[in-house]
Amino acid sequence: MVIRLFEQHHVRRVRELDGTWEFQRENDSQTYHLAVPGCWEQHPDLATYRGRGQYHRTIQVERAGTDLQFEFQGVSHTADVYFDGVKIAHHYNAYTPFTARVADATAGSHQLTVAVDNRFSEASALHKPNDYYTYGGIVRGVTVAETPAVFIKQSHFTSTMTAIGWRGELLVTVVNTAATAKPVALNVSLAGQRATLSSATLAPHTSRVLRWCAPFDQVTAWSPAHPQLYLATAELVVAERVIDDLIERVGFRQVKTVGNRIQLNGHPVFLQGFNRHEDSVAFGCALPFQQLVQDLDLMVAMGANAVRTAHYPNDQRFLDLCDERGLLVWEEAHARGLTVKQMQNPNFDRQCAACNREMATAHFNHPSIVIWGLLNECASDTTVGRKKYQAQYQQLRKLDSTRPLTSATCQHFKDRCLDLPDVVSYNLYTGWYEDGSVKAGNARELAWIDQTAGRGKPLIVSEFGAGGIYGYRNPTRCKWSEERQADILGECLDTYLNDPRLSGTFIWQFCDCRVTEEEWFAVRPRSYNNKGVLDEYRRPKLAYDVVKTKFKQHLHQLNQQ
Repeated sequence: MVIRLFEQHHVRRVRELDGTWEFQRENDSQTYHLAVPGCWEQHPDLATYRGRGQYHRTIQVERAGTDLQFEFQGVSHTADVYFDGVKIAHHYNAYTPFTARVADATAGSHQLTVAVDNRFSEASALHKPNDYYTYGGIVRGVTVAETPAVFIKQSHFTSTMTAIGWRGELLVTVVNTAATAKPVALNVSLAGQRATLSSATLAPHTSRVLRWCAPFDQVTAWSPAHPQLYLATAELVVAERVIDDLIERVGFRQVKTVGNRIQLNGHPVFLQGFNRHEDSVAFGCALPFQQLVQDLDLMVAMGANAVRTAHYPNDQRFLDLCDERGLLVWEEAHARGLTVKQMQNPNFDRQCAACNREMATAHFNHPSIVIWGLLNECASDTTVGRKKYQAQYQQLRKLDSTRPLTSATCQHFKDRCLDLPDVVSYNLYTGWYEDGSVKAGNARELAWIDQTAGRGKPLIVSEFGAGGIYGYRNPTRCKWSEERQADILGECLDTYLNDPRLSGTFIWQFCDCRVTEEEWFAVRPRSYNNKGVLDEYRRPKLAYDVVKTKFKQHLHQLNQQ
């Protein structure tokens, strides 16, 4: 198990806590030994378990007085963390990381307990019976770090393209948890340049952001063709000694919307790729690194240059791979298909705000992320819904003003929110959910958008596709056959890839994924969303070669421009 694809610390001591943890269901005396990270559904006795349970493991502390920081990359979907029976953290949402701190731990053995709940209830506004499965467990990696009382919390890097080269800005947040004031300084380095930021004094129990801004005229810009990455290092100095550090991997690139085009480093880009769920028959949503690599290999082999993380923030390791391979990412906050009543859940605003904040904060430095998305297919056709959309757009713009924002709509001809995004995105399933030609359906959609506040903005077909059950082939080309799926995707791609008004298109979806069984049984054979170009085992359907041919041809055309 690896948490990131590069070393983030040379000074701070960090241990990964992957391995076997003890687990007990609520009101059950039986002890299971489950893999962490992992989904509890992968155990035969827990394959359909929805409820509460507790994970346990022992932590060894070598030196008395050690401050510990536990970092959880993802727990599905609600977690309460205890250290020797004392609660140290509460967190909601399966797809964003969180930390839990312990001060002055004594030397010796300690008990770490994580109480997990994946039930659907009023307390959970975002996790509901859905067109993807909400698994249970500690589904992403866990680490424990030994940190001083004064430590580096995070660093965020932004780059700006100027007429004479690049400028970079590194913002480093330093926290003082001690009861006394601490004078601190920072050593920073990036792309062959180094600097020492002037000393600052941190008051007790406060944080401070230290800023380094400099020209970088010798760097190579990050792009899909040349995904050049650099290490941005920050070292915290107290009493002339380096006591903590943080290394982030960054790229010099700039994303803008100019008129009806998305621009990367001053050049228009067209995003063609897949919507992708983190899901696997063998591993649930706790995908091992090998599976992440294979998924990316398969997408690139089909000619994709982009991926949309439907419908939640993705594993850091997958985003690291996209950084390395030059794949453009639309990363999405978690909220899918919520009605106006569900958006009025008393927990909705708070839980969405937390997810947006944690996503943008944790994944800020990935150069591959070129769009933030929010509120897929929610009630954007209502007055109440519009207020919710507006608040979240305002929040994300404050968190990050360097990336365009969007939300995928299915509220055809009645959406009230097209003035809010930087990019207008629409989900259109002509040929599957509605009859008629794809070209005519797209023309109607664009004509409507042109009469709204979305006029003149970049346009993306954020979802299109058709169901096809692997191995079901029929010369009549009926629905659910691989032939029918390939035909519909072929017609869609012929339309969308050749429409000069569009800036991108994303197939629904990369591979088949499990759904919540009972609520979706009538329209999801096998309890799977079967619209994948590959099945849940990553076996290609007939559509694979159709997509590969058309994506590759279009990618070649783009590269010739």
